[in-house]
Amino acid sequence: MHQPHAEPRRSIYYDYRVHDAAPRPATGVDTAPVVVVGAGPIGLVAALGLGLQGVRCVLLESERQVSEGSRAIVFTRRSMEILQQVGVSDAVLQRGLPWRFGNSHYRGQRVFRMEAPHDDDQRFFPMTNLQQQYLEEYLLDAVARQPLIDLRWGHKVTQLLRNEAGGAHPDAKHPETERPGAELEVDTAEGPYRLRADWVVACDGPRSALRQLCDLRMDGAAYEGKFVIADIRIDLPLPTERLAFFDPDWNPGNTVLMHREPEGIWRVDYQLPVGETPEQALAPESMKARIDAQLAAIGHAGKPWEMDWCSVYSARAMTLPDYVHRRVVFAGDAAHLLPIFGVRGANTGFQDAQNLAWKLAMVIRGTAGPGLLASYSAERVKAAREIIDEAGKSTRFMTPPTPGFRLLRDAVLSLSLTQEFVRPLYHWRTSRPHEHRDSALNAAGDDNALFAGGPGHGAALPNLRLDDGSFLLDLLCGEAAAGFSLLVFGPELSAALVEAVQAWRAWGVQLRIVFVSRGDAPPAQGAERTLTDPTGRLHRHLAVAGESAAYLLRPDQHVCARWLAPSASRLDAALRSALALA
Repeated sequence: MHQPHAEPRRSIYYDYRVHDAAPRPATGVDTAPVVVVGAGPIGLVAALGLGLQGVRCVLLESERQVSEGSRAIVFTRRSMEILQQVGVSDAVLQRGLPWRFGNSHYRGQRVFRMEAPHDDDQRFFPMTNLQQQYLEEYLLDAVARQPLIDLRWGHKVTQLLRNEAGGAHPDAKHPETERPGAELEVDTAEGPYRLRADWVVACDGPRSALRQLCDLRMDGAAYEGKFVIADIRIDLPLPTERLAFFDPDWNPGNTVLMHREPEGIWRVDYQLPVGETPEQALAPESMKARIDAQLAAIGHAGKPWEMDWCSVYSARAMTLPDYVHRRVVFAGDAAHLLPIFGVRGANTGFQDAQNLAWKLAMVIRGTAGPGLLASYSAERVKAAREIIDEAGKSTRFMTPPTPGFRLLRDAVLSLSLTQEFVRPLYHWRTSRPHEHRDSALNAAGDDNALFAGGPGHGAALPNLRLDDGSFLLDLLCGEAAAGFSLLVFGPELSAALVEAVQAWRAWGVQLRIVFVSRGDAPPAQGAERTLTDPTGRLHRHLAVAGESAAYLLRPDQHVCARWLAPSASRLDAALRSALALA
């Protein structure tokens, strides 16, 4: 059987339901502190992040089922760490396929092999393959365990009636309130209703309705090349590695990608000739001929296969210039559209969601200054622009946009058959955890520049193996993921530092101390956890050379301050910066 299925392979439908946790106000307008629009992977992670922070939210999804097919398929190490924070990494590991090598082929020869760094001190592999539909199911299981999330299937946002304080929309049936916020009209199977929120988080994908309702436009470029994604069921004796084929005989001038997926599925992405429409590309006879040709090209001619799912996409590299529009905040594909080459889309969106959740929660609780939410936009827009610059190089190599680019690309292909020096140009610049080195939240008066290595300002804390076999970020899950963490190295924990931490807690800021000692030591007074580091592994990786040092970590585990000699006054100054109170 080679024909595409007429119906999606997976059709798990969820019951429509309206909010029934509390009676509606007399005005007929439903309310929530936060409304998250879109229950794809990014919206689900954003809602779970808010739940970890103790913030109630309503999560709206216009469809009544998880997505079909692979879609986002490759999840990076950093994404796995974020998924661990929201409680689904174990489920992903049970089904997902880890990998670290990528291969580029030309004229039947492997011309480049990429090796992503990995060692036994890392909990997660650089990459893990899993179809998006399964990830969404695991995230939905986590949502079901979180009482602060009200998930509503089949609820579609149709209007943005109000966005922050001001005059009422001329069609509004109810008078404006003085409280800033947003008001949505939501259509359902039982008719429309109005939903008022202090904040709206738009995670409604590349065709974001909220982006259109806010009349916002993205900056950037859309590339001409179009690709078919085909998930096929086939047994191939090949390892779980990324395979790229340039200029194959059956698809001259174009590129083909292949990935192994769980459950006996292989994903084949192939570029279309200029001028071919999606309808032509998805015709069963066209797909059969091309997939058969690719299987023959890799030495498996005539191998039986079955279509599981297929679609067409085009590469785009675009971003909104600002992700905060009054009381509507954008994340994921609603905020930016990134080429998939280098597994950037969902992986970047997860970092958006994690960055946003803690900041929005602290703004809602009143423990942060007005600049904290602005820092979300500043950090993530800059990350998107850097990713677009990197991805553009890969995209122009995969899909040359002009005759000049094609000439250069073809020259590299030809030379790579015999010349080693050009082969690194095949490197696909994979997605990476962004370092917010220039963030306004970083402490200005710390000792960052004095450390001879280790994660600096804005870098994510590495998930290092501890001597007991656990990992460093295991200490920062659950309730610990809701606040700041102070990682203190030294022979002792000073009473003044503990007193400063307690003062911040009294003010409403969650802040925990993890104390690290070189040798065996009793639990440090005032610390939530005391670690011993007899082999010096943590000291080495975090560049702690002297007797004492400290790292201050944001709730998303990015470093915002580090000191060779921590003190209460330096901690106070750093937290004021990290909360935009300075």
